[in-house]
Amino acid sequence: MRSAIIMLAALLAFAAQPAARADDAGDIRATIAGQLDAFNAGDGAAAWSYAAPNIQAIFPTPDVFMGMVQSGYDPVYRSSNPVFGPLKAEGQGFRQEVRITDRNGKSWIASYTLQRQADGSMKITGCSLRKGDDVAV
Repeated sequence: MRSAIIMLAALLAFAAQPAARADDAGDIRATIAGQLDAFNAGDGAAAWSYAAPNIQAIFPTPDVFMGMVQSGYDPVYRSSNPVFGPLKAEGQGFRQEVRITDRNGKSWIASYTLQRQADGSMKITGCSLRKGDDVAV
């Protein structure tokens, strides 16, 4: 009986995980790369379009969003050499770490959270930065 309860709990926990799709990794890379390209091009509307509704609610226009990115996320705003690390399922979405180089040649790790939306698109729900431990080129 006890093993049946443990098995049921394990099945319920597995069922609660979001169903992974074959194109998740590709969609995640395309979303992050698209936003990085938009930042580098100074295209606020395109960069903002990759943000999930929770981010767009906090920063309700592309101009407000770009102001926040420029002041708080300069390594992402003007980055180069993105290298994608392993993709991890997390909660109802995903975590993707990306090594980037800032405009001064310093290495950073941008840790993105993303979630597939009801319309099927992949959107960025958050990003945090930490200094990289390698030497950037």
